[in-house]
Amino acid sequence: MSVVIVGGNECMVRQYKTLCSEYRCKAKVYPKMSGGLKNIGTPDLLVLFTDTVSHKMIQCALSETKGRNVRIARSHTSSISALKNILEKHTAGCE
Repeated sequence: MSVVIVGGNECMVRQYKTLCSEYRCKAKVYPKMSGGLKNIGTPDLLVLFTDTVSHKMIQCALSETKGRNVRIARSHTSSISALKNILEKHTAGCE
């Protein structure tokens, strides 16, 4: 399963990726705007940490995945436990 995380803290990128790998997910993390988010691809899950990201960045991420079969999870906190809860919910039947 592929996961794209938009937002979050830059110092926690490694922890986000490590947690995703524990759930057998490949992760791309975009803590800040880079190139208009043109290389998101087609992830199975898009995680939006809305507390640490601009409205423009959320709109770019959503427009890149529009029309594709992508599940979207929003969280107002960008903590590891918030990401863990999202992954538990969305990877329950993937094993």
